[in-house]
Amino acid sequence: MSSTSSVNDARVTARISSQVKETLEQAAALSGATLNQFLVHAALKEANKILEAERVINLSQQDADIVFSLIENPPEPNSALKAAAVKHQEFFRENH
Repeated sequence: MSSTSSVNDARVTARISSQVKETLEQAAALSGATLNQFLVHAALKEANKILEAERVINLSQQDADIVFSLIENPPEPNSALKAAAVKHQEFFRENH
């Protein structure tokens, strides 16, 4: 067996009411999946939705225009940015 093969040996357990279990079993049956398959699919779908929401920034057209304008025509650095750049350089000189 290669080191890249996937082994399904991790477990997740949850305590749920019998009413919740019954609802999940009905939904699993209607979708043609086992309860375990249904739970894994539903949890993974929700996890991916949450992760995607954290990766994506949604901007209005006006905000996007401002961002692109600033990228194409960046303002001159102010004193705070210049001070931060000096601190950054000093940090890496001292720690490397």
